[in-house]
Amino acid sequence: MMHPLKVEIDTRRRLFCAALVGSAALPLTACAQMGRSGPVRVGVIGSGRIGGTVGGLWVKAGHPVMFSSRHPEELQPLITSLGDLAKAGTVADAIAFSDVLFLAVPYKALPELSQDYAGKFAGKVVLDATNAIAERDGPVGEEAIRNGIGVTTAKYLHGARVVRAFNSMGAAIFAKDNHRQGSLIAIPIAGDDQAALATAAQLVKDAGFEPVVVGPLSTAPRFAPGGPLFRQIGNADEFRRAMSQQPSQ
Repeated sequence: MMHPLKVEIDTRRRLFCAALVGSAALPLTACAQMGRSGPVRVGVIGSGRIGGTVGGLWVKAGHPVMFSSRHPEELQPLITSLGDLAKAGTVADAIAFSDVLFLAVPYKALPELSQDYAGKFAGKVVLDATNAIAERDGPVGEEAIRNGIGVTTAKYLHGARVVRAFNSMGAAIFAKDNHRQGSLIAIPIAGDDQAALATAAQLVKDAGFEPVVVGPLSTAPRFAPGGPLFRQIGNADEFRRAMSQQPSQ
């Protein structure tokens, strides 16, 4: 007999996917590819405020999560506070463990990740919560700002199925307003792979928010720092209204 929590998560995923298909927001084939029953194994790369907060919400939703660090022992207080579904490991451990990766590191770390784990990201769904800040991140930050952060992440994580998500507001909002009473806070997402978008959208829902697809990776600068939709906090209808009032980039 399937565990009640697995039944609930699977039911929520199927209902959400059906709603997307019904609204023509997602092809039926993408939902078929999504097809995963039960919890998703998430590896968190960057277990600071954003990674720790959002990863913790997934643990509470029933997903096994491995939080990674160069010094995994330093994550023990977080792991202890979250219970048996939370684990700590190295970045290599998190990549090997995961069905989905959540990236929440300073943007300047991407070239090093690309070099150290070359080929390991291929085929992985990667939810990218990074932001590029030129003064902090140097040349790679300038490249992301110049060429577009979504496509730049995809360039460095060669072969990954990148979806931009959880980058447009701070950890305090994620900690305070998840599963908000009434209409949920909207989380904008962008990606080129429809099945990866469906997976990301469900994980946004599981964390207690409402996903809004902005478009392909080329549209990700719209909700990155300096973009018109960055820190646009409200429900999905309010976000879509703001999106319609801003020119596409």
